[in-house]
Amino acid sequence: MKSFKYLALSAMIGAVLAFTAACGNSEEGTTNGSQTDGGNSTEQASDEDKQLQGEINIDGSSTVYPIMEAVVEEFGMEQPGVKVSVASSGTGGGFKAFIAGDTDLSNASRPIKEEEAAELESKGIEYTEFKLANDGLSVVVSKDNDWVDHLTVEELKKMWIEDGSVKKWSDIREGWPEEEIKFYSPGTDSGTYDYFDEVILEEAPIVEKATLSEDDNVLVQGVTGDKNAIGYFGYAYYAENKDSLKVVPIDGGNGPVEPNNETVESGEYAPLSRPLFTYVKNESLKNEEVYEFVKYTIENAGVLSEDVGYVKLKDEEYDEAMKTLEGLK
Repeated sequence: MKSFKYLALSAMIGAVLAFTAACGNSEEGTTNGSQTDGGNSTEQASDEDKQLQGEINIDGSSTVYPIMEAVVEEFGMEQPGVKVSVASSGTGGGFKAFIAGDTDLSNASRPIKEEEAAELESKGIEYTEFKLANDGLSVVVSKDNDWVDHLTVEELKKMWIEDGSVKKWSDIREGWPEEEIKFYSPGTDSGTYDYFDEVILEEAPIVEKATLSEDDNVLVQGVTGDKNAIGYFGYAYYAENKDSLKVVPIDGGNGPVEPNNETVESGEYAPLSRPLFTYVKNESLKNEEVYEFVKYTIENAGVLSEDVGYVKLKDEEYDEAMKTLEGLK
């Protein structure tokens, strides 16, 4: 029995040693194989997963802000080492910072003006415009307003252009209340104001009693709290507050049209449909973190713009933007 136990124990120890040696060889082979055969794939994976460092400064349109905020949040999950700060001082304010050299990207809810482009040229700052999405500038009233069913462009002009009178609803259309209209408008640094000024005011002075603010949430609260109020801002802010606001269909000459994805994309919601942009400093694109951020923005702007209430561009427009970006690398 002792001899049998000794033989059995020896056989067991031998088997364990043989198994351990085999595993060691197998692991060594796997490791060596990974280093030899998988060397390129490991390097490629590390390039794709490369963690970047740096800072990116962005300012500009409060209308574009929700899109860029969403991009920054998603990008930050992939590249936590890149600090991206986004301000919303308005399109005009953003271009001032861009011209001063304080920012890498400038968000805008209107195309850059000739004088702004001239100032950038005088500073030797080269830039590239990228279109991100479309927006339907939305005219809104309180949910408690039960008389406004639509407005024509001419009625908008009559309401919003300063003429020295106290504007009442009854002045705009017969049968409406003899109550003073309370106006809420984006501030003069806003691209939304610029766009409204161009297509509705036609550069005439805005009604003096209007409350102006660069903060669209101030406008939302003002209109929500007063049934005699009217305001306008980007579609996303209406969509976010549609439970407490009523959007006003606008008749641009072909009957009243309400802003939504289909009417904005088709241009049927006229004349208040418009594109949204970001402008990128070409010199900043030499920094890998800026290039990758702009690339990520273009790749995801369609989905994220719809998520926050705007209208994405056609796929081919994003493809063209990507080609433009690659050409700047």
